Amino acid sequence: MAEIRYTATGKRKTSVARIILKKGKGDITVNSKPIDTYFPRETLRMMINQPLEVTGMVGKLDVTASVHGGGPAGQAGAVRHGISIALINSDSDLRPKLKKEGLLTRDPREKERKKYGQKGARKRFQFSKR
Repeated sequence: MAEIRYTATGKRKTSVARIILKKGKGDITVNSKPIDTYFPRETLRMMINQPLEVTGMVGKLDVTASVHGGGPAGQAGAVRHGISIALINSDSDLRPKLKKEGLLTRDPREKERKKYGQKGARKRFQFSKR
């Protein structure tokens, strides 16, 4: 018999994460690597575990994530967003808890584009009076 899997997509900045949740003993793998090796910073690992801790699913579900684009912080945010959505797909009763913690909202902040005639998005070239 086939295993029940719940899938979702999470996004943050320019990172996109495809998440697969299934019953297990709590293993989290990102791009075929354990979470400890892929995200060496403790803060990023805590961020990824946040939806599981809020819903009390730590150690009950295996998470498999495939992430591309962006940097470590953006990728961790994308994984967190994807896990939250996948948890709702598995059990819709978890929605109020995740919504209250703000884990379902996709963070809309993106990098602002550089404008012509300027050094960056906001910074100007140095003004010369003479």
